Amino acid sequence: MLDIADELARWADEGREFAVATVVGVGGSAPRGPGAALAVDSEGTVIGSVSGGCVEGAVYDLCVQALQDGETVVERFGYSDEDAFAVGLTCGGILDIMVTPVGVHSPVRTVLRSALSAAASGEPRALARVVRGPAELLGRALLVHPDGSYEGSYDNGSAELDRTAAAEARAMLDAGRTGTRDLAEDGTNCPGGLTLLVESNVPPPRMIVFGAIDFAAALVRAGKFLGYHVTVCDARPVFATRARFPEADDLVVDWPHRYLRGTATDGRTVLCVLTHDAKFDIPLLEQALRLPVAFVGAMGSRRTHADRDRKLREVGLSERELSRLRSPIGLDLGARTPEETALSIAAEIVAARRGGTGVPLTGSGTPIHRDGRQRDAAEAA
Repeated sequence: MLDIADELARWADEGREFAVATVVGVGGSAPRGPGAALAVDSEGTVIGSVSGGCVEGAVYDLCVQALQDGETVVERFGYSDEDAFAVGLTCGGILDIMVTPVGVHSPVRTVLRSALSAAASGEPRALARVVRGPAELLGRALLVHPDGSYEGSYDNGSAELDRTAAAEARAMLDAGRTGTRDLAEDGTNCPGGLTLLVESNVPPPRMIVFGAIDFAAALVRAGKFLGYHVTVCDARPVFATRARFPEADDLVVDWPHRYLRGTATDGRTVLCVLTHDAKFDIPLLEQALRLPVAFVGAMGSRRTHADRDRKLREVGLSERELSRLRSPIGLDLGARTPEETALSIAAEIVAARRGGTGVPLTGSGTPIHRDGRQRDAAEAA
């Protein structure tokens, strides 16, 4: 739904009643992904698209019906459904579409209006709506902020459900992802009676990998899997090539410290220094450890780390700044290959972001899933 936020926000501000149809599940070669939306107002005006034209007519009728009866429904259009062929879905895919009426007195109108306004303004938010579950919960929504606070409630008598859903949505917001999450109605993380569609309005976080080595190629793949926008930077053009890093979003040939000084970073940015060369490492880390980024890690042996630590002290870094450096980078998995090493680094990044300990869950007694309050408590301890 956030893909048509600009126009829908205007409709909401004007007090229009409308119904919004959102793709909540896809299969096969479905033309559009989860979150794609079409809306119809009470005058019959249409904006958006859920299928690039395949089922728009049928979805339009569902929206008109929803405006009349005030009921949220989920309909499936797929290749095994004769009606789907009748309305033109011949691509062989499956679309699950939720249609929600948003009347003047609709219980979700306030939350949706806030979500649309934030999305239209480019503010990071996650909208988490119930797309599978009891009929009275379908379409209910929470709007989750980057700090984990939220607006709205599912109103099912379980505050725990709201808190768990907000934590799940915040995790997806951190990664800039849109997709579904399954929860039980009592708020536990076990897949149960509810499915949420979480739409994130935020660019994906950045991972910048310095050093175009074989280990970097594996880390690029891991970073993409985790939802990062991955940049590889190296001063040597012979190594920083598209042939070696086909999955990187950006390839930069420049001195690492110079590139870092001129590129945009924020509190979600991850910096992985794999250059393993003091002439690159020291000026780069001197700068990186003074930036308000989420993670700074550097590859190297313990001897390399000790030498690096000494040189960073010599250029004036404080104890507090040095304490931010994760070196040698990665968790102790006994990794040997580039792929294993990338997994080790990725695991440490996730643990740092979520407040995890990195120890085996077996026998640890630590929570499997942590929300913001648990993470903050872990950091304070």
